[in-house]
Amino acid sequence: MSAASDKARFYLERHAPALNAYARQKIFSPEEIHSITAKRSHFEHILAARGSKSSDYARYAEYEINLSTLLKKRCQRLGVKGVKGYSGQRTVFFILERGTKKFAGDVGLWMQYIRYCQSEHASKKLAVVFTGLLRLRPREWGLWVVAAKWYAEEQGDMRTARGYLQRGLRYCKDERKLWLEYAKLEMVYLAKLAARRKILGVGEERKAESAEEADENMIPLPTITAADVDPDAGKELEGVDAAVLQKLADAPAFTGAIPVAIFDAAMKQFGNNAEVAEDFFELVAKFDTVPSATKVLRHILTHLQNAAPNSPEAIVCEARVLLFGIDAVSAEFPAALGTALGEIKTAIAALPEKQKAVLAQKAVLMLVPYLSRKSDGAKIDEDIQTVLVASTNRYLSIMSGMPTKSRIAKVLVERFKDKGRLGGEEISEAVGSVKGQS
Repeated sequence: MSAASDKARFYLERHAPALNAYARQKIFSPEEIHSITAKRSHFEHILAARGSKSSDYARYAEYEINLSTLLKKRCQRLGVKGVKGYSGQRTVFFILERGTKKFAGDVGLWMQYIRYCQSEHASKKLAVVFTGLLRLRPREWGLWVVAAKWYAEEQGDMRTARGYLQRGLRYCKDERKLWLEYAKLEMVYLAKLAARRKILGVGEERKAESAEEADENMIPLPTITAADVDPDAGKELEGVDAAVLQKLADAPAFTGAIPVAIFDAAMKQFGNNAEVAEDFFELVAKFDTVPSATKVLRHILTHLQNAAPNSPEAIVCEARVLLFGIDAVSAEFPAALGTALGEIKTAIAALPEKQKAVLAQKAVLMLVPYLSRKSDGAKIDEDIQTVLVASTNRYLSIMSGMPTKSRIAKVLVERFKDKGRLGGEEISEAVGSVKGQS
């Protein structure tokens, strides 16, 4: 026990100069300094004794974080620049480093370490922490995602982010979600580039020239971009200037080549699994503002049509491509909807009973977003809404005897069984209730 006390005393003495400075500059009162010393002594003796837990290190680090915050506020109020020789950040790092060395397998403690480094924007320390944790837990696919997102979203370093996910796929190549996260990271990057191009007005010159050529009698007006309205718009995006963005327009990375490559590699890994391909399709379809999204979706659809042409996944993806990028209140929507529903109707007639129900469920999930749409004042035409409601009810009747994993489809089927038919408002209310619970 004496050895434990000596060890605790050794660590406590490291704080003595800072405590003396607190008293000399009157940042803390003598009573407060005594309380700080007693609290630190309590923690150090627990850590030095046998039977200490990872939660003890977590609580000690939390205490030092709160103390550091209080110290900063006191110094600011008193006009004191700071305490020489004391760094609350360094103290917390030291505690968490001791804890992760002793409890290397405790992911929760590592995550506290990562979150603190992120909050302090300590990039160099964070790189060391990521490296240490991923060496210990290479099969934890979520940790690779955490590291990649930090570098992509906070540091704007896509090369490092890609490197983390590519290394993660070496260890977790059978994890579907990691492949999808990699594709999502690339689509988010493309969305940022597209938004940046729009803010800078890159690519708008050609549109303006073509408009002038179309009608020489028109008075040309100056092009106004988001940057003219809000000079700070897009600052959260990566610092890419207009010239670089113009060059990127025809680059493979901007035209969707990377998401396509990720999809192709995933198909080889999962043996052309149609469900995995549909997961990729649903992910990419969410990025309707990305110019290259249509190209990626068509590539996925072509693969499905070649690998599993009669599968429900291929049929519903073909229908969704027909509707992709078309506003439900636009003049093009009725024709596209009619073609899509016609494709599904023809396919359902030719499929066996079990696959009919699967396709019907996918068709319902494709249509309900239009019925539950909350648009900016524009309403879907009543005739189109009637078609959507009738089609949804027809598909619900087909899938009424089939178990489903989708919560939305399950709720709709249960209500359909009770009432025999659902109206547009009932469908919208049911979808809203499920989304509200999630």
